[in-house]
Amino acid sequence: METHIYKKERTIKIGTLLKASLRDIYKSRFLSRQLAERDIKAQYRQSYLGILWAFIMPLTTALVWIILNSSGTIKLSDTGIPYPVYAFSGTLIWSIIVASINSPIQNTMASKGILTKINFPKEALIISGIYKLLFDSFIKVILLVILIFAFGVGFHWSLLLLPMALLGAIIFGTTIGLFLTPLGLLYKDISKLITFGMQFLMYATPVVYAIPPSGIMKTIMVWNPITPIVLTARDLIVGFSPQYLWYFIIVVAVCIPLLFLALVIYRISIPIIVERLSA
Repeated sequence: METHIYKKERTIKIGTLLKASLRDIYKSRFLSRQLAERDIKAQYRQSYLGILWAFIMPLTTALVWIILNSSGTIKLSDTGIPYPVYAFSGTLIWSIIVASINSPIQNTMASKGILTKINFPKEALIISGIYKLLFDSFIKVILLVILIFAFGVGFHWSLLLLPMALLGAIIFGTTIGLFLTPLGLLYKDISKLITFGMQFLMYATPVVYAIPPSGIMKTIMVWNPITPIVLTARDLIVGFSPQYLWYFIIVVAVCIPLLFLALVIYRISIPIIVERLSA
């Protein structure tokens, strides 16, 4: 067995820690897949509706707004595409972002018991969460494709680029989630704040209605970093030219180095926090 000798160091070498983290991600790819398969099977094994639960959240959220819009209870501006497609595509992308933020915290918290007993690369928990996100996203995209044909939007070649936009959404959400994970393990309030904050932020993002032509809400939505992710993915779905493509590229480009930094923080903090919680 490999022997590790731990000694006190005065400086933290971020480059060395990042290299070790990326190496462990590669070495634990089989373990990550096994953890993901276990969790996916367990998630649907004792459920009557089974895999249909993957559709329920985005469908119900979209359905509420579709009913409100069609009944005239609220008056929304013209979106340029059938509103059911607009609402469902927005809620689908939003659900992926929210799941990406929650995934590192939930996976690490759920594995707290084995973390104290078994020595394995902690990064496997992050990758297994991403595997589960990709699985759920694939299922939701199938339903979305059915909807765009059912409402006459049809197939556009830009739809083939949708996985890149969804990958950007996962990178964005995972980066934020990794930064919040150490605090989330120490304080349960963090998970509740994420739930509350994302519900509020949804109304400041063009998820179920378009950006208004003027006013303070337009300014908030335009500067909201989630806006280019939602709009770029939706534009690719319906065949529009992505209006916020460069903003999307900038957001993802900024997230990549932040993701590496978050991996380093995760690698340093999680063993300490887990040891503290198990004491």
